[in-house]
Amino acid sequence: MNRVYVPRLFLRRLEGLLHRAAKSSEQISPGHVNGLMSVFWQPWGRRVDPIMLNRPEAKVYARCSWWHHNYYRRRKKPRCRMAPGFDIFQKTVHYRYFVMKNKGTVFVGMSGGVDSSVAAYLLKREGYDVIGVFMRCYNIDGCAEQDAEDARRVAGHLGIPFYVWDFEEEYKKRVVQYMVDGYRHGLTPNPDVECNREIKFGLFFDRARSLGADFVATGHYVRLRRGMLCAAKDANKDQSYFLWTLTQRELAHCRFPIGEYTKPQVRAIARRANLPTADKKDSQGVCFLGNVAVKDFLKRYIKPKQGRIVTADGTVVGRHEGAYFYTIGQRHGLDLKEKNAALRIRGEHRTRPHYVAAKDVKKNILIVAEGENNSALYQKDVALGGVNFIDPHHSKILKDGGMSVLARVRYRQPLSPAKLRALGRGRYRLAFAKPQKFVAPGQSAVFYLPGHSGGKAGLKSELRVLGGGIIL
Repeated sequence: MNRVYVPRLFLRRLEGLLHRAAKSSEQISPGHVNGLMSVFWQPWGRRVDPIMLNRPEAKVYARCSWWHHNYYRRRKKPRCRMAPGFDIFQKTVHYRYFVMKNKGTVFVGMSGGVDSSVAAYLLKREGYDVIGVFMRCYNIDGCAEQDAEDARRVAGHLGIPFYVWDFEEEYKKRVVQYMVDGYRHGLTPNPDVECNREIKFGLFFDRARSLGADFVATGHYVRLRRGMLCAAKDANKDQSYFLWTLTQRELAHCRFPIGEYTKPQVRAIARRANLPTADKKDSQGVCFLGNVAVKDFLKRYIKPKQGRIVTADGTVVGRHEGAYFYTIGQRHGLDLKEKNAALRIRGEHRTRPHYVAAKDVKKNILIVAEGENNSALYQKDVALGGVNFIDPHHSKILKDGGMSVLARVRYRQPLSPAKLRALGRGRYRLAFAKPQKFVAPGQSAVFYLPGHSGGKAGLKSELRVLGGGIIL
């Protein structure tokens, strides 16, 4: 086998071809390379036959493991260098660094937004066989049809198969009813956590795997590191709080491609790829409610009932429509007419802010605290049930006196040091170093462990999700 030396001009032009194709995600055809090669190789009378490009089991993309062998002749001023990956054997050139093997089949949950669209785009660019799926779930503001159409347009733009799976009835039973029952019992459930557990990584995951999927992927802002779920690069968009219910069974077959990017970077990728959803606005609030207020939705299932608003000492300061509709820490929607009348002031805006500190759904009473720094709004010890550990061996450590963690009891709340202890019978206790504000039963408490950079300089540690539980 002989080495082949080619002029540097050829290498520069070849690098330019790769760079342009990588930016546009074009597939490199044999014709592209043959046309470029013929300029330099015809004088030597050699025929270019990139047989590696024609193998059915290999997909060829510009974004590949491209690197240079800097082999120089033993001269003080070399005029050329060895072409990367080029070996002569029976007058055939093997483009081994152009070839990217198929990484498997991945079903991508496409919601019609920019995040899941970019996730599908990135996975296709990395060499996966991508299949797009829109999950039709329960929706009351009519935006599902437009979302499905947006997802279909993205799939057509990427040239991938696209399907719509109907999970509406299952969603009503497993997510909507869960939310309504929670409020009826005086809790503040998190339907997004339940949707991830029951629908996206439940029904969708199981059906995709049964149809031969090697992986499933979503547009969540999280990262995977050696089987552990880690916080996303973009701390403002990190969604690991909603995925604490996942186990090793699901994570072994999951891909979260946008967790390595910030939101502005995801938008930029979508624009460069000309994705139809590049400038689509992000959805806000509870996933299936859209612009409908939670209170208005709950009134369809729970009948309003007048009740008293009282302070910690029992003084009546106002009225409400039903303790079910309120959550701990809520400020808006409190009718404080009694207090306003006693203080002889007009307009609720003139009173100091009041927050819901506790509620008794059996007696239909709301207990409020005046001022945002009132001690009644803070809690240091939090009891947990339904705890899940993403890495199961950590549950054994708790039997030795607990473990130190970083935890949060609300989405986007700053992480706080805490001690996690096992109480027995599936219950745990989080003891925070500092009291936490607005701890609402029914919400999720998620705990993290600081990651490790492996001793490499310049690498930041990553937060690993240890697990989570439901606040009791």
